[in-house]
Amino acid sequence: MSLKEKFVAWWKNDYKDACPSVGGQAVMEGVMMKGPVCTAVTVRKSDGTMTYITKPNRVIGAKHKWLKLPFIRGIANFIIMLVDGMKTLTESADMAGLDAEEPTKFEKKLAKLLGCKPDDVMMGTAVVLAVVLAIGLFVLIPYIVMILLRDKAGMRDPWLSIVYGVVRIILFLGYIFLVSRMKEIKRVFMYHGAEHKSIFCFEHGDELTVENARKYTRFHPRCGTSFLVIVMIISVVVAIVLNVILPQSVQQNKLMYFLIKLLMVLPVAGISYEVLKTLGRARDNAFVRILKWPGLMTQRLTTAEPDDSMLEVALVSLKAALGYEKPLPDSYYERAVSEDTDAESAT
Repeated sequence: MSLKEKFVAWWKNDYKDACPSVGGQAVMEGVMMKGPVCTAVTVRKSDGTMTYITKPNRVIGAKHKWLKLPFIRGIANFIIMLVDGMKTLTESADMAGLDAEEPTKFEKKLAKLLGCKPDDVMMGTAVVLAVVLAIGLFVLIPYIVMILLRDKAGMRDPWLSIVYGVVRIILFLGYIFLVSRMKEIKRVFMYHGAEHKSIFCFEHGDELTVENARKYTRFHPRCGTSFLVIVMIISVVVAIVLNVILPQSVQQNKLMYFLIKLLMVLPVAGISYEVLKTLGRARDNAFVRILKWPGLMTQRLTTAEPDDSMLEVALVSLKAALGYEKPLPDSYYERAVSEDTDAESAT
C-alpha cells in the first residue's frame, strides 16, 4: 500500500495509524516541523547552506494522563506552543547566524540569582511580554469598549458580546497586517507558506520534492492562524453564555468581570483545539468548507508564496522530523565525503 493509499484509508478511519500527523511553524530563515517522534528545525544560513537539528518531542500526558483528555489537551498544547514557539524562534536565529540580542545587566543578575542561563531569562521575559501584549490588545481593549457601550450607551446582550468579538477580530487582523509590512516578518510568512505546501505534499502521498510541493496551496486547515480565528469566534459564544448565567452583581463588578473574561481564555483554547482537529479530519463537504473559510482567508495575511529555496528548507525539516536518515540534498553528503577524502589524502 502506497503512502497516498494509506492516507486515504486513514481518512476513512480504516487505517488510523497509516499517515502520522505532522505540524510545523515558520521560524527565522527556516521552518520547524514536528513529526510523530521528533521535532526538526532547519534554517538557511547567510552563506546559502542549510543546517538542521532534531530533538525528541515533548509528550503531553507522559506523566499525567489527564492532560490527554479532550479540551484539557487543547489548553496544554496552547501553553506549550507559546513557550516552545518563542524558544524555537530564538534557536533558529542562532542557527542562521543572525545577530542575537545581548542579555541586559538586569537579566544577567536575575539569571545569577535564579541559577539559570541569561538566555533562559531573556526567553522568559519575551514570553511574559508576549502574554501581556496579547492580554492588552485582545482582552483588555475589547473589554473596555464593551463596558463603555454597556454603561454609556445602554447596549445589552447579545449585541455587547458580538461587539466584544468583532473588536477582537479587528485588532487581530490589524495587528497581523501591520507586522506583515516588516521585511523580516514577510520572510517568516513566506516560510509559513512553504511549511503548508510541504505538509500538503506529504499528506497527499507525493514524493517530498520542491517540484511536487510547489503546486499545493499555502492555506492549510490545521494552521495556527485558523486556530486563532476559531478562538475569536468561540469567545463570542462563550461571552454570550457568560452574560446569561452570571449574576448582575458580578457583571457590575468591573475587576471581577474582567478577571473572569481573562480566565475564560484557557477553556476557549481547549474548545477551539477540538474544533480545529475535527475540521482537519472531517470529510470535505459544503458545511465543512464554510466552517474552514474564515481561517483559510485569514491565512492570506499570515502566509505568502515561498520561493523554491524556502520550499527546500521546509522539505528538509519535514524529512528530518519524519526520521529520514539523510534529509539534506545528496550534494551535501557528496561534499562531506569529498572533504573527508581530501583530508585523508593530505595526511
